[in-house]
Amino acid sequence: MEYLESVLLGILQGLTEFLPVSSSGHLEIGKALFGNNIFNNIYFTIVVHCATVLSTLVVFRREIVQLTTGFFRFQKSYELRFVSAILISLIPVGLVGFFLADQVEALFTGRLMLVGFMLLVTALLNAFAHYSKDRGREIGIMEGLIIGVAQAIAVIPGISRSGATIATGLLLGTKRTEVARFSFLMVIIPVLGAMAKDLVSTNGTVSGSLSPGVLAVGFFAAFITGLAACRFMIRVVQKASLLGFAIYCALAGTITILLSL
Repeated sequence: MEYLESVLLGILQGLTEFLPVSSSGHLEIGKALFGNNIFNNIYFTIVVHCATVLSTLVVFRREIVQLTTGFFRFQKSYELRFVSAILISLIPVGLVGFFLADQVEALFTGRLMLVGFMLLVTALLNAFAHYSKDRGREIGIMEGLIIGVAQAIAVIPGISRSGATIATGLLLGTKRTEVARFSFLMVIIPVLGAMAKDLVSTNGTVSGSLSPGVLAVGFFAAFITGLAACRFMIRVVQKASLLGFAIYCALAGTITILLSL
């Protein structure tokens, strides 16, 4: 049973990490429906997040090499501007993650009605992104900071990180191809930071009740699904086809609220 749960949760993480439907919101719903068991295992959380980070690195491997080499030339260029914007975007989420993440998690844990309302917010964000116009604006320092604030707000369960950052970028009029790339690359460092924080909190203990096989199955399920979901979302953003996600989040949020009554 643990292997089946591991596969299903790995797939869920791989999909919801990239699709604008809130992975944290679905995690809270999963806890309510199936109990805490594997959902609350910190090692499983670390493993599947590691898998989705690896998915991002694989999909954007050429861009990452180009951006890194261009940035360290320290000459005025697209790469210097883009990487600088990513670094600036880390400030809001870093502050929130350091000072408020535990309080936010405590506030929303087990409170499905709040998660449901946040899913409705995500539905609105996706709708705004669907109808926004590409005005050809490039992402600079100010855009990076504003999108970073959106990412920080998305620590709230039910608000999709990718939905919030992509919608914010599109509402600013940035290029669709650029905002998709920015949204998925800007999250790598925060996720690695969160993983490091979780590892420190384990105090070097072993992986609890989950076997290495269960963790490996979850990793590969999240990695393979993440590859597909990331590539799919890039095409979706380019075509401005986010209305389906808005409808899904509206339905999921409404059902979640009704179930919590």
